[in-house]
Amino acid sequence: MIAVFLADGFEEIEALAVVDILRRAELSVLTVGVGTDTPTGAHGISVCADVSEDALDMAALSAVVLPGGMPGTLNLEKSAVVQQALAFAMDQHLPVAAICAAPSILGHAGYLNGLHATCYPGFESELGEGIYEEAAVVTDGTVTTAAGAGVAVDFALELARRLATVATADDIRRGIQCR
Repeated sequence: MIAVFLADGFEEIEALAVVDILRRAELSVLTVGVGTDTPTGAHGISVCADVSEDALDMAALSAVVLPGGMPGTLNLEKSAVVQQALAFAMDQHLPVAAICAAPSILGHAGYLNGLHATCYPGFESELGEGIYEEAAVVTDGTVTTAAGAGVAVDFALELARRLATVATADDIRRGIQCR
Protein backbone atom coordinates (compact mmCIF):
# COMPACT_ATOMS: atom_id res chain seq x y z
CA MET A 1 0.00 0.00 0.00
CA ILE A 2 1.24 3.46 -0.95
CA ALA A 3 0.88 5.90 1.95
CA VAL A 4 0.31 9.56 1.08
CA PHE A 5 0.70 11.50 4.32
CA LEU A 6 -1.49 14.57 4.87
CA ALA A 7 -0.95 17.05 7.70
CA ASP A 8 -2.61 20.40 8.26
CA GLY A 9 -1.12 22.86 5.77
CA PHE A 10 -0.38 20.31 3.02
CA GLU A 11 -0.29 21.53 -0.58
CA GLU A 12 -3.55 20.17 -1.97
CA ILE A 13 -2.59 19.76 -5.62
CA GLU A 14 0.64 17.96 -4.72
CA ALA A 15 -1.22 15.43 -2.60
CA LEU A 16 -4.39 14.90 -4.58
CA ALA A 17 -2.76 14.74 -8.02
CA VAL A 18 -0.66 11.85 -6.71
CA VAL A 19 -3.65 10.06 -5.19
CA ASP A 20 -5.69 10.54 -8.39
CA ILE A 21 -2.98 9.38 -10.81
CA LEU A 22 -1.89 6.39 -8.72
CA ARG A 23 -5.50 5.24 -8.30
CA ARG A 24 -5.98 5.57 -12.07
CA ALA A 25 -2.97 3.24 -12.30
CA GLU A 26 -5.00 0.83 -10.12
CA LEU A 27 -2.48 0.96 -7.30
CA SER A 28 -3.41 0.65 -3.64
CA VAL A 29 -3.19 4.17 -2.20
CA LEU A 30 -4.17 5.33 1.28
CA THR A 31 -4.24 8.89 2.48
CA VAL A 32 -2.94 8.99 6.03
CA GLY A 33 -4.09 11.78 8.32
CA VAL A 34 -1.30 13.14 10.50
CA GLY A 35 -2.57 14.68 13.72
CA THR A 36 -6.16 14.65 12.48
CA ASP A 37 -8.51 12.53 10.39
CA THR A 38 -9.53 15.60 8.35
CA PRO A 39 -6.40 17.57 7.53
CA THR A 40 -6.92 20.99 6.01
CA GLY A 41 -4.63 22.01 3.18
CA ALA A 42 -2.69 25.23 2.82
CA HIS A 43 -5.56 26.72 0.80
CA GLY A 44 -8.41 25.74 3.10
CA ILE A 45 -9.44 22.46 1.44
CA SER A 46 -10.20 19.77 4.02
CA VAL A 47 -9.80 16.10 3.14
CA CYS A 48 -11.15 13.07 4.98
CA ALA A 49 -8.11 10.79 5.26
CA ASP A 50 -8.54 7.08 4.59
CA VAL A 51 -6.79 6.19 7.85
CA SER A 52 -5.26 8.00 10.79
CA GLU A 53 -1.53 7.76 11.41
CA ASP A 54 -2.24 5.63 14.48
CA ALA A 55 -3.96 3.01 12.30
CA LEU A 56 -1.19 2.75 9.70
CA ASP A 57 0.13 -0.79 9.18
CA MET A 58 3.86 -0.26 8.56
CA ALA A 59 4.33 -3.84 7.37
CA ALA A 60 1.86 -3.19 4.53
CA LEU A 61 3.78 -0.20 3.14
CA SER A 62 4.98 -0.41 -0.45
CA ALA A 63 5.87 3.30 -0.85
CA VAL A 64 5.75 6.62 1.03
CA VAL A 65 4.73 9.96 -0.50
CA LEU A 66 5.15 13.35 1.20
CA PRO A 67 3.40 16.37 -0.31
CA GLY A 68 4.82 19.78 0.47
CA GLY A 69 3.13 22.95 1.54
CA MET A 70 3.50 25.05 4.64
CA PRO A 71 3.08 24.40 7.43
CA GLY A 72 2.26 20.90 6.18
CA THR A 73 5.90 19.98 5.63
CA LEU A 74 6.80 21.06 9.17
CA ASN A 75 3.84 19.10 10.56
CA LEU A 76 4.86 15.97 8.64
CA GLU A 77 8.43 16.23 9.86
CA LYS A 78 7.28 16.44 13.52
CA SER A 79 5.27 13.21 13.23
CA ALA A 80 6.89 10.15 14.80
CA VAL A 81 4.76 7.94 12.51
CA VAL A 82 5.99 9.73 9.37
CA GLN A 83 9.57 9.34 10.60
CA GLN A 84 8.98 5.63 11.31
CA ALA A 85 7.42 5.10 7.88
CA LEU A 86 10.37 6.81 6.18
CA ALA A 87 12.88 4.77 8.17
CA PHE A 88 11.00 1.56 7.34
CA ALA A 89 10.77 2.43 3.63
CA MET A 90 14.42 3.41 3.35
CA ASP A 91 15.54 0.31 5.27
CA GLN A 92 13.43 -1.92 3.01
CA HIS A 93 14.53 -0.05 -0.17
CA LEU A 94 10.92 0.93 -0.91
CA PRO A 95 10.10 3.94 -3.07
CA VAL A 96 9.98 7.25 -1.22
CA ALA A 97 8.75 10.45 -2.86
CA ALA A 98 8.60 14.07 -1.74
CA ILE A 99 7.63 17.27 -3.53
CA CYS A 100 8.09 21.02 -2.99
CA ALA A 101 9.35 21.69 0.56
CA ALA A 102 8.96 18.05 1.65
CA PRO A 103 12.34 16.88 0.27
CA SER A 104 13.74 18.88 3.20
CA ILE A 105 12.37 16.16 5.51
CA LEU A 106 14.45 13.59 3.63
CA GLY A 107 17.47 15.89 3.68
CA HIS A 108 17.26 16.52 7.42
CA ALA A 109 17.12 12.75 8.06
CA GLY A 110 20.14 12.10 5.82
CA TYR A 111 18.17 10.07 3.27
CA LEU A 112 19.34 12.22 0.35
CA ASN A 113 23.06 11.90 1.10
CA GLY A 114 24.82 11.31 -2.21
CA LEU A 115 21.55 11.30 -4.18
CA HIS A 116 20.40 13.73 -6.85
CA ALA A 117 17.27 15.61 -5.78
CA THR A 118 15.20 18.70 -6.44
CA CYS A 119 12.91 20.86 -4.31
CA TYR A 120 11.06 24.15 -4.14
CA PRO A 121 13.43 27.07 -4.78
CA GLY A 122 14.93 28.27 -1.52
CA PHE A 123 15.01 24.82 0.08
CA GLU A 124 18.20 23.66 -1.63
CA SER A 125 20.22 24.07 1.58
CA GLU A 126 17.76 21.75 3.36
CA LEU A 127 18.71 18.73 1.23
CA GLY A 128 21.58 17.77 3.52
CA GLU A 129 24.29 16.02 1.54
CA GLY A 130 21.93 15.61 -1.42
CA ILE A 131 23.05 16.83 -4.83
CA TYR A 132 20.64 19.54 -5.95
CA GLU A 133 19.42 19.45 -9.56
CA GLU A 134 17.43 22.29 -11.05
CA ALA A 135 14.78 20.04 -12.54
CA ALA A 136 11.04 19.45 -12.29
CA VAL A 137 11.25 15.82 -11.15
CA VAL A 138 14.30 13.77 -10.18
CA THR A 139 14.50 10.06 -9.41
CA ASP A 140 17.70 8.64 -7.95
CA GLY A 141 17.57 5.09 -6.69
CA THR A 142 14.40 4.61 -4.68
CA VAL A 143 13.86 8.34 -4.07
CA THR A 144 11.81 10.68 -6.27
CA THR A 145 11.68 14.42 -5.60
CA ALA A 146 9.89 17.25 -7.37
CA ALA A 147 10.01 21.04 -7.41
CA GLY A 148 6.45 22.09 -6.60
CA ALA A 149 2.75 22.31 -7.35
CA GLY A 150 3.24 23.18 -11.01
CA VAL A 151 4.81 19.78 -11.66
CA ALA A 152 2.48 17.72 -9.45
CA VAL A 153 1.04 15.77 -12.40
CA ASP A 154 4.52 15.05 -13.79
CA PHE A 155 5.57 13.92 -10.30
CA ALA A 156 2.52 11.65 -10.05
CA LEU A 157 3.12 10.22 -13.52
CA GLU A 158 6.74 9.46 -12.61
CA LEU A 159 5.47 7.58 -9.57
CA ALA A 160 2.98 5.69 -11.76
CA ARG A 161 5.84 4.79 -14.09
CA ARG A 162 7.92 3.51 -11.18
CA LEU A 163 5.17 1.80 -9.20
CA ALA A 164 3.06 0.42 -12.06
CA THR A 165 4.52 0.39 -15.59
CA VAL A 166 5.77 2.82 -18.21
CA ALA A 167 2.85 1.83 -20.43
CA THR A 168 0.36 2.55 -17.64
CA ALA A 169 1.88 5.97 -16.99
CA ASP A 170 1.87 6.75 -20.72
CA ASP A 171 -1.78 5.68 -21.04
CA ILE A 172 -2.77 7.89 -18.11
CA ARG A 173 -0.79 10.82 -19.53
CA ARG A 174 -2.65 10.51 -22.84
CA GLY A 175 -5.99 9.97 -21.12
CA ILE A 176 -5.74 13.14 -19.06
CA GLN A 177 -4.44 15.12 -22.06
CA CYS A 178 -1.09 15.90 -20.46
CA ARG A 179 1.70 16.74 -22.87
